[in-house]
Amino acid sequence: MSQAAAKHLVPLLNRVLVKKADQVMQSKGGVVIPEGQKNQTNKGTVVAVGPGTTTTHGKSVPCCLKVGDTVLLPDYGGTKVSCEDKQEYFLYREYDILAKINE
Repeated sequence: MSQAAAKHLVPLLNRVLVKKADQVMQSKGGVVIPEGQKNQTNKGTVVAVGPGTTTTHGKSVPCCLKVGDTVLLPDYGGTKVSCEDKQEYFLYREYDILAKINE
């Protein structure tokens, strides 16, 4: 499903295509969270990665993320992208992503 989008949409330079995690609809105790109280999702999974950038001296600098990594995203930013599979993805620059989450 998300790999089909990655085949059609290839990020350039140091950009990373991310699918945000679904919002939590219930608390761990089973309480349904109202629509107005939900927090913005700040976790996502990397779907596609660009080849990286080059320095002013011509040296190649590859991206440090890879497909399948779980990442921590900023509250704001990223470019919303809709693909043929009706999924929403976000395009970030590598340096805008806050952290890689090891699970």
